[in-house]
Amino acid sequence: MSLPSFVAGSGTLDRLVDTARDYARAAASDNTLKAYAQDWAQFTRWCRLKGWYDQCGTEPQLPSPEMIGLYLADLASGSGGSPALAVSTIDRRLSGLAWNYAQRGFALDRKTRHIATVLAGIKRRHARPPVQKEAILAEDILAMVATLPFDLRGLRDRAILLLGYAGGLRRSEIVSLDVHKDDTPDSGGWFDVFDKGTLLILNAKTGWREVEIGRGSSDQTCPVHALEQWLHFAKIDFGPVFVRTSRDGTRALEKRLNDKHVARLIKRTVLDAGIRSELPEQDRLALFSGHSLRAGLASSAEVDERYVQKQLGHTSAEMTRRYQRRRDRFRVNLTKAAGL
Repeated sequence: MSLPSFVAGSGTLDRLVDTARDYARAAASDNTLKAYAQDWAQFTRWCRLKGWYDQCGTEPQLPSPEMIGLYLADLASGSGGSPALAVSTIDRRLSGLAWNYAQRGFALDRKTRHIATVLAGIKRRHARPPVQKEAILAEDILAMVATLPFDLRGLRDRAILLLGYAGGLRRSEIVSLDVHKDDTPDSGGWFDVFDKGTLLILNAKTGWREVEIGRGSSDQTCPVHALEQWLHFAKIDFGPVFVRTSRDGTRALEKRLNDKHVARLIKRTVLDAGIRSELPEQDRLALFSGHSLRAGLASSAEVDERYVQKQLGHTSAEMTRRYQRRRDRFRVNLTKAAGL
C-alpha cells in the first residue's frame, strides 16, 4: 500500500497510507495471514529448487499458470521425498497464492486451463470424504468440566468450555471476546448479561452476528454463571474476557489468551475425563479439537435445525448438518413418500 508515483507525499497522506495498510491487514484474520505467508514461502522455495528463479529474478513476479499447474501436481504426487498433500490443503495453498499475487498487483486466474484441469484431475483421483473431528456431547462436557479445579485458572477454563459449548463458538470467537464494545483494538465482540442469559455480539468469520446463550439448569452447568464467576474473582471489568493468569494461578493478567489455549484445554480435559478411553492416547488427542465444541452443540441440541443453524452462524442448513454427528438421517423418508 503506497501513494501513486504521480502524487507528492505529505504528512497527512503518509498517515493515510499507514491507516490504509492497517485496514488492509484487518481484511483477514491473523491466522489466515500467517497461513498465506507460509503458502508463499513454500511456493517460492519450490520455485528456487526448480530453477524458476533463473528466469524471474529473486522472486516469481508473474503468475505463470503452467508453473503453478506443475506445482499443484508436485504437491499431489508427493515427488521429491515430500509427502503428498490432501486435496483440501492443495486447494488452500492455491488460495494463498492467489491472495499473495493480488497483494503484488497481479491477478491469478484459477480458471486458466493449466490450473483448472490439473486441479480437477487431482480432486477426481485423490479426493476423500472429509475427516471430521469427534463431537463433544453433553455427558462429555460435564465430565470435562468436573476435572477442573476451583482456583482462578479452573474458573476461567470452566467458563471457556461451557460458553464455547453452549454458544457453538469457534475458538477464535471465544478468546476475542471483550467485556464492552470497543474495549480493545483487536476485539472480536462483546457481551451483555440479562436475567435469562447472555447475548454475545460477535464479529465472526461470516460477519457480525448475535449469539444468545440461556442460563443452565444448575449453577454447576450454567455457562452464564461460569462466566460471571470468572469475571468476579478475576476482577475483570474492562478489556479481554479471557486472559492469562499468574504462574501460581492467583492473579489474572492483562494479556489475552491465544486461541490455541482452547484447543489444548479441550485435549487435556478429554484425556483427564477418560473420554474414548478404549483408544490409545495419541488417537484420542487426534479425535478432538476446537471444532468438537461446535459439533457437540449441533449433535446434542434436540431442537429445530434452524435454531442450531442460527446459533452456529451457518448460511445453509447443509453446513449445519455436517456438524451433526448423530441425527436421524431417515426422519424424512422420500422412498415411502414417493409411494414405494
